[in-house]
Amino acid sequence: MKRKDNRAWWLVLPVVVSVAFTAVIPLMTVVNFSVQDVFSPVDRVFVGLEWFRTISRDPEVRAALVRTLLFSLQVLLLEIPLGVALAVVMPRRGVWVSVALVLVALPLLIPWNVVGTIWQIFARGDIGLGGWTVNNVLGINFNYTLDSTDAWITVLVMDVWHWTPLVALLAYAGLRSIPEPYFQAAQIDGASAWATFRHIQLPRLRGVLTIAVLLRFMDSFMIYTEPFVVTGGGPGNATSFLSILLSKIAVGQFDVGPAAAFSLLYFLIVQVFCYVFFTVLTRSGR
Repeated sequence: MKRKDNRAWWLVLPVVVSVAFTAVIPLMTVVNFSVQDVFSPVDRVFVGLEWFRTISRDPEVRAALVRTLLFSLQVLLLEIPLGVALAVVMPRRGVWVSVALVLVALPLLIPWNVVGTIWQIFARGDIGLGGWTVNNVLGINFNYTLDSTDAWITVLVMDVWHWTPLVALLAYAGLRSIPEPYFQAAQIDGASAWATFRHIQLPRLRGVLTIAVLLRFMDSFMIYTEPFVVTGGGPGNATSFLSILLSKIAVGQFDVGPAAAFSLLYFLIVQVFCYVFFTVLTRSGR
């Protein structure tokens, strides 16, 4: 009987240790704080699930959850079709392929806080080119610092500008993987551009679009830096998403117990919605 050599597991040990320190240990620390009322580093009381009940019944948390879900759904409805459309019109041959890929990828290279700062200035009606154009050229009274609808539109357009290129690049990679004979057969049959897209390109994009939907939902549902820099969650609570409210509780108020319970519920919500999205998308493709 041949003896198994398990020494290869030592190669995995650094990864296990890294994950333990970067994920498992912080998660267990949060779980520990979520069931305690912390008065000081040495003075704390076990409260069980009290903070979970408090957070789940908080009307402000529920309102932030509705805003976050609405924002994520709007992001998906805008970015997925726009990204696919951009991928379809991008060149597939020649020197313009590299130029198009670089131009499309540029917004993805900008850090989140810089994106927020850019749009904070760009959307200003007094000094920003975008805000000035809307106010003076289009004749629309636009002020995202005072009007909740304007603030919402600003954050939404900013996210679309920043992350639609990711969907476009994923869709473009999927389109480039389609064998050329498919298009040649469609051309011989006299298929229109729409028929080619509907019956050849779109079905072959199902896998990459599933990844795009999951990535964009998770990222938009956890968005924090950009709206915090642009609006700070305002005006009022118009753009106060779950992440901003969690930061306010954890950092602003330093309520460690409620913040820990909040973060665990937040994590659970993301996992549940991602599972639902993945299940629906994969089953619909069978």
